[in-house]
Amino acid sequence: MSAVFSKIDDTLASSVDSFAAGATPAFSPLYQQIKGLILQSLHHGEWKPGEAIPSEMDLAARFKVSQGTVRKAIDELAAENLVVRRQGKGTYVATHAEQQMQYRFLKLVPDKGDATSEGPAHRQIVDCKRQRANAETARALELHTGDAVLQARRVLSFAGVPTILEDLWLPAAPFKGLTAERLRDYHGPMYALFEAEFSVRMVRASEKIRALMPDAEQCELLQLDQGMPLLSVERVAYTYNDKPMELRRGLYRTDTHHYRNELN
Repeated sequence: MSAVFSKIDDTLASSVDSFAAGATPAFSPLYQQIKGLILQSLHHGEWKPGEAIPSEMDLAARFKVSQGTVRKAIDELAAENLVVRRQGKGTYVATHAEQQMQYRFLKLVPDKGDATSEGPAHRQIVDCKRQRANAETARALELHTGDAVLQARRVLSFAGVPTILEDLWLPAAPFKGLTAERLRDYHGPMYALFEAEFSVRMVRASEKIRALMPDAEQCELLQLDQGMPLLSVERVAYTYNDKPMELRRGLYRTDTHHYRNELN
């Protein structure tokens, strides 16, 4: 970690030299540099999901900056749901195993109540198999066409009603050993499994939404009559450093649920 420790000094020295020479300074604010170094540590697994990170005082000493600078960096990480502050206890790496994080990427909520009112979804793992990435999947996951990926399909049911059909593709190398049996045996959130067993944490996602008509197989899995339109949600989920780690396509029933997103 000595190289990481010295990086902030080298960056600051370069910025000061540039400014003194009359050039336009091309550096980020100091707290952003500290945020980047903390992200490096998260990316390299120095602190695991659910574990406490060092105190602001310790991080300030480590990076040779003020405690206020560290606090501002951590404030941004908390706003991005990468860390969680706990009053009187410290700051912890966010994890999808926590109750408040389990529904972060699930935007389909019942018309009455919220995402937590129905309780955990019943999950049926239909399949999980290894295949070669087509051009579209490879592009989304920043792979080469023909690279190995894992494709999984599952159905999520609420109150006994099949409501979401999901197909997802994962790069095979980081998820070596993932099988349909392992997915069936794990009873927590899928992203928590990815954290715990494959050291892959999903930190953000982008989505595209459209309406479409399901095919016969999709209608059978969701127990629908053909002719009922569904909401199609295509998501790419990213780990640290904006590395795409999952392509997911979900078909959502909206006869008793609706898609809700909060914008700010």
